Amino acid sequence: MLRTTSSMPYITLQCLWWFARRRHHSSSVSDKDVKQQRLDPAAKYRHLLIDSICQRYGSRRAAGAAAQEQMQPLAFNQAFVNLVIRQSKVPRLKERTDKPRGDVAGVPEPEECADTTMKVSDLFCSVVPSDTTKVIFLFGKPGTGKTMLMHRICQKWAEGILPQFLFTFLFEFRQLNLLKRKLTLKEYLFDLFLQPEDSPDAVFQYLQENAWRTLIIFDGLDEFAANMDVSSCSEGGPTLTSHMSVSELFADLCHGKLLPGCTVLVTSRPKRLPDFLLNTVDLLAEIWGFDCERVEEYVSHYFHQHSFKEQAIAHLKNNTKLLSMCLIPALCYVVCICLEYLLLKHQMSVELPQTMTQFYIKMLLIFINKQQGECAGGEEGQLKCNRKAILGLCDLALKGLEDKKLVFYVGDIPEHVKEFASLHGLLTVFEVKMSGTCPEAGYAFVHLSLQEFFAALCLMVSKRVDRNYLKKKFSLKSKWTLKNEAKTEFMESFHIFLSGLSSKECRTFLMLLAEQDAAWVQDKQDAILQSLQKLAATHLTGPKVIELCHCTFETQDLKVAQHIGSLLNFKYKFKNFRLTPLDMSALVFVINSGQDLTHLDFAGCLMDIDCLDVLAGCKNVEHLSFRSRRCGDDFAAALSKSLRGMWNLKKLELTGGSITAEGMTNLVQASSQCLQLEAINLQDNQIKDPEVKRVMDLFSRMEKLKKIDLSNNDLSLNAVLILAKEVIACQNATELRVRKGTVMIYFSGPSGKVPRSLDLRREENKEHVIPARHVKICLQDLSLSSQHAKEIIAILQSCPCLSEVDLSGNKLGDEGCSCLLESLPWISISKQLDLSQNCLSVNGICSLLKSVNTCQKMMEVQVSLSRETAVLRFTEDREFASLPPREEPVFSTDDRQYGEENQTPTASKKIRLTDSCFQAGDLEKLCAVLKECNSVSELDLSNNYLGDEGLLQLFQFLPNLKTLTSLKLNDNQISLNSVFFLAQSLSTLEHIKTMNLSLGHAQVVHLTFWERTRVRSTSRWRSSFLVHPKHVAKGWCFRLRDCRVGPEDVTRLCQILTQCPQLAEIDLSGNSLSDQSIERLLSFLPYLCNLRLLSIRNNMFSPCCTVLLINSINLCERIKMVEVRSSENAILHLGANMQSQKTSCRLTDCAIGQGQIDELCRVLEQHGWLAEVDLSRNQLGDEGLRCLLDYLPRVPVTCSLKLNLYKPEIKHSCFCQRVCEKCAQLQELRWSHVELHNDEAEMLVRILLPLPELKKFGLTSSSIMATGIDYLIMGLQNCQAIEELNLGHMKLSSAAIPKLVLGLREMPSLKKLILNHNSIGNDGCSRLAEALRNMHYMEEINLSHNKIGDPGLINLAAVLLEMQNLKRIDLSGNTPSPAGGEKLMEALAYCKCIEELLLSRNVFGDKTAVKLAFCLPHMTNLKILHLQNNNIGPAGGMELARALVACGLLEEISLSENHLGEGSIHALCEGLPCFEHLRKIDLKLCGITDDASKSLSHGFRRCPSMEEIILSWNALGDGGAQELASVLPEMEKLKMLDLEKNRIGACGATKLAEELAKCTEIQFIRLWNNPVPKGLAENLTSQDPRLCFSFH
Repeated sequence: MLRTTSSMPYITLQCLWWFARRRHHSSSVSDKDVKQQRLDPAAKYRHLLIDSICQRYGSRRAAGAAAQEQMQPLAFNQAFVNLVIRQSKVPRLKERTDKPRGDVAGVPEPEECADTTMKVSDLFCSVVPSDTTKVIFLFGKPGTGKTMLMHRICQKWAEGILPQFLFTFLFEFRQLNLLKRKLTLKEYLFDLFLQPEDSPDAVFQYLQENAWRTLIIFDGLDEFAANMDVSSCSEGGPTLTSHMSVSELFADLCHGKLLPGCTVLVTSRPKRLPDFLLNTVDLLAEIWGFDCERVEEYVSHYFHQHSFKEQAIAHLKNNTKLLSMCLIPALCYVVCICLEYLLLKHQMSVELPQTMTQFYIKMLLIFINKQQGECAGGEEGQLKCNRKAILGLCDLALKGLEDKKLVFYVGDIPEHVKEFASLHGLLTVFEVKMSGTCPEAGYAFVHLSLQEFFAALCLMVSKRVDRNYLKKKFSLKSKWTLKNEAKTEFMESFHIFLSGLSSKECRTFLMLLAEQDAAWVQDKQDAILQSLQKLAATHLTGPKVIELCHCTFETQDLKVAQHIGSLLNFKYKFKNFRLTPLDMSALVFVINSGQDLTHLDFAGCLMDIDCLDVLAGCKNVEHLSFRSRRCGDDFAAALSKSLRGMWNLKKLELTGGSITAEGMTNLVQASSQCLQLEAINLQDNQIKDPEVKRVMDLFSRMEKLKKIDLSNNDLSLNAVLILAKEVIACQNATELRVRKGTVMIYFSGPSGKVPRSLDLRREENKEHVIPARHVKICLQDLSLSSQHAKEIIAILQSCPCLSEVDLSGNKLGDEGCSCLLESLPWISISKQLDLSQNCLSVNGICSLLKSVNTCQKMMEVQVSLSRETAVLRFTEDREFASLPPREEPVFSTDDRQYGEENQTPTASKKIRLTDSCFQAGDLEKLCAVLKECNSVSELDLSNNYLGDEGLLQLFQFLPNLKTLTSLKLNDNQISLNSVFFLAQSLSTLEHIKTMNLSLGHAQVVHLTFWERTRVRSTSRWRSSFLVHPKHVAKGWCFRLRDCRVGPEDVTRLCQILTQCPQLAEIDLSGNSLSDQSIERLLSFLPYLCNLRLLSIRNNMFSPCCTVLLINSINLCERIKMVEVRSSENAILHLGANMQSQKTSCRLTDCAIGQGQIDELCRVLEQHGWLAEVDLSRNQLGDEGLRCLLDYLPRVPVTCSLKLNLYKPEIKHSCFCQRVCEKCAQLQELRWSHVELHNDEAEMLVRILLPLPELKKFGLTSSSIMATGIDYLIMGLQNCQAIEELNLGHMKLSSAAIPKLVLGLREMPSLKKLILNHNSIGNDGCSRLAEALRNMHYMEEINLSHNKIGDPGLINLAAVLLEMQNLKRIDLSGNTPSPAGGEKLMEALAYCKCIEELLLSRNVFGDKTAVKLAFCLPHMTNLKILHLQNNNIGPAGGMELARALVACGLLEEISLSENHLGEGSIHALCEGLPCFEHLRKIDLKLCGITDDASKSLSHGFRRCPSMEEIILSWNALGDGGAQELASVLPEMEKLKMLDLEKNRIGACGATKLAEELAKCTEIQFIRLWNNPVPKGLAENLTSQDPRLCFSFH
């Protein structure tokens, strides 16, 4: 099909390639074979095929072209340089047929590659006699040498190097595109490639019979323009006479339906593979191009005739950017052309172009210069002379790409263009032979990238192309295969060339070609640069980021690079695709151009070690991460060399690799030179037995190091114990955490040099200084047994500054734990020792309890046999901490005397023995041990089986515990008899403070005791204290809840309680007391002389019972207040004496009706001296109201009466008259949820509103007629003292505002105006603004949820300028635009006292946010800022986040429902430490991912007042949850964390549960709608109900 035309210059595809042909004559075609015998047709055809291929690609062709060598560049005669080929795994490729393909789609993800370097011969080593077709797929990026490698394979076959093949055929897809009709297999092989001289049928028959010895090559699958979909192929399979399209032929050959057993070799750029090919590929490999050694070999061959060969090699070696380019063979050839030209002209100083585009321009000029020689005017003159031909070539290139045309006929190319391009080696010519037609001459650009270059140049110089069309043409190649991919499938580098042509260095070149001035060219260049900058702000996948970096590098515009670098700062995350050194160069250029430090994350990315050399120049990397199974010791060694140049590196991660101890040592050695390094993560490698001593020594030299992660490295137990010793010996190590596969080492970082705390008497006694470091050792789940106990003790005793030791989850047993506990006095632990899950028995528990007495610093023992918990906690008392390790226990058995001045009182102890199935029979042994425990302050025996008998037995022992302050016996199966017994103990045990009892579903028995003073006697210290209770005067508290007691039980209980003279509080809530029980209880009130409070909650009261409770004011004169709410909660407050005092009676929502009102009035009248009567939300009715009104005159004048009135009740004039008489001094009046018609409004206004003292008026959520508004305003005009006016939720429109304005002008003292949730528009707002202009005392304006747009807002903003006292403004939920928002922000800058700024649910956008950011430094008193759902994007969010630091008093921030972007979140996190008062932050629906979680956690941890964090409806996963969980224990005031609707799974939820157990103040963590398994969610909730997985 394709033959080079002999009449044309010898210019082939080699024009852009790096190697030439070896002149070697194959023995199969030598002269000695001239006289060979006559062969059969197949043998003849084979020899004919060999001759043809040698003419096309082999040494004969080179020899035939010898006469033309003088016209060609020197590189054409260079030897072939082998390429780097790496084999990949195929099976995983076949498993992912349904997954989308990316930029390297059609090939496996790089993490699946075998990383095996191959030779060409390795591709065919498995060819054996078989009927199974073998498909070999080679892919490679543009310019890596795929086509020339295919020519090389053909040449080697012709030379006899591949003897396993008898026949070889090569088809190029770009030429197969020209076929217009279907052909048979025979026609494809013979008519298109080479026709046999005779007997074609016999030859074809032989081919079929020996198919396994046939190699068919398809080159350039990516250049095939037709659809490769073969779903329409016939199911019956093809026949030898079937006519097929190219795609059908290709598919049937690959499937083995044609020539079964043959070998099919396919090449392509990385792109989506046809689906049918996914399941047929047998060998997959990637052509990488050159490595550094091959570059040097190629350059050496290229310059072998020049004296400056070594200079050329040295020039490339010393320039990392050029060397990166040369790893792509096509670019290497271009670089060599330019370097040769410059060295020939200026041997002393060489300045090469900087970008690929500039190199192509330079190559074009060099080709012209070589063929046409120097001319007047230099390059400018040459361009003018050849301008017409160059522009014609540009048009041809662009039209070809747009029409998906890569081969051109003579008629497609103007003659002057054809002559110019052929003369200068830009087009190659060949024969195009169609089946059954005469061959024609075909032309193609020598390389597709050259066609792309001229096409891009066409857009930049064509007068027909404006900037809008240019922007439309400029885009990045999508990572995913899109419907419009066919439009751009031949434009792999097109956008890169467009970017390169937009550089300033190319401007003169473009001006000369276009014959336009600089402004015309710059306008087009600016269009490209603007498009680039917009692309940087969009969501970009990893491959797109790399493409954008290439484009940015080509521009060589530092300002553009800096802008793009700032936008990409948090997007450098690359996953599962290959990166070349050239990619890395572009990436480094962009990162170094930015001003911010960044995070580079490579996950499963295939990259050559040469990439690391390029990376060494990246100065702005703060966090560097590699995750790949391919990262081994060689990779670590290469990276070690690069680390020295990364001055700002803080975190280094190499995870999931194959690094061994040797690689780790090398890496750590190099890391010690990184002065800023804070964390190293080497988890999931193969570091089984590290050189612990050496690496820990290196770690100790790293001043800022904070964390080392060696998890999942299969460390042996011996290695772990050695590591523990070295961590303790390392002076800046603070924690070793080992749990199963987890191995973490923490260091003190820069603060490690400063002691954490000093002894209070440091100035007096320099020796008593607390150690500067506290070490935490955690060795969990390591199968440590009793045999390891002595070694563990030795390790722990070697450290004088342990804070925590965790040995849980091991197998120490009673023996190992006892051994450890005996040595406890000689081990310095300041916080806790955890021995949970160590197979302890009751004997082991006794050992634990004995240690309470033997170890002076013991503060708490927490044991549970059922839960396998055993934790010992120690005091951090400074006096204990300052003591050196002891040689013997503090109190020896000989009871030696100590001087009284030197004695230190023993710290109080807490003992918790819960969930251990103890019964009454176990108490004897338990009490015997407890008796020896000094200073027990808290004893918890909950969740055991003591029963009534055990409780009685324990209380007989209780007087022995002289220092007890708390006793818990919850859930011990006691009965009501024990309740009476416990109540009796209130009188027998005088030091009881409170007694909480409950016999409900969860039994509660909790007693607290008053602290007792110790009076020193003259005897020895251990027995020299006399115990006396303190605070007796404060009284005791008795609480009995959830216990069904009848009247007789109440009587018995009250009789017991009356024997307790100091009883101050009784709580009988939830006991279902009947009316009779209540009556009996109240009858005992006079005998409870010191009672101050009686509470009966959660107990339904009948209306009659409610009256009984109120009547208690007549039974006991000490009662100050009786309050009954909702017929189920009653509280009685009593005074200390019976002196005359006013009493308050509050009966709200108690169903008091006509039947009880008479009795109630008699009770109230009997008492007489009332301060307040509240009968709100009852059922008085007309008759009940009349009765109450008759009672009103008998109430003292100062009594306060509160009623909820309905319209029928209001209409009674007698009521209005009497209330009016009582309310002359009324200061506050609020109505809500009422419906007022005109007459009712008139009556209320006439009677109730002429109140001279009225200061606060509210009418909300009510309905009122228009005329009613008139009446209301008329009445308000007389209330000149009013300070607060609330007309919210009243459906007021702008029409009502003029009347309201009249009233406002009569309220000079108004401070708060609340008109939220109405229908006020622009006109109404403008009128209000005028009324507010003179109200200088205004502190609050609430116009939220109205219909105010820009006009109204702008008028309001003008008034705000003068409101110096304004503290709160709420304009949420209106309809302004950014223009109105900007005016508002400008005005608010003058409100110096503003404390609350509520602007949620507007459409202010980024411009308003930026303006607010500019004004925030003036709002130093700001405490609450709400900007929820305001269309704020990354640009506005970034400015706002940075400006917020000026508002140090902020208590609440809401930025939810804004697409802030990662940059804004990180900026906000950086400022969080400035907010000492911040209590709540709402970042719901802000697109937050795990990437921001670390910054958020770090920021939250430094907010000491944080109470509520809302992060719901984001994209946080397990990593983010774990980061947040890790800081929860440090947030002492946090109450709520909302993580609903995120992506948190089992790991994240489990970590949250673990950390929540340490946080007593947190009330709940919301986790609804996260992908947590249902069973796990239920389990975690059962352990801690504060974890909420349900929707509330």
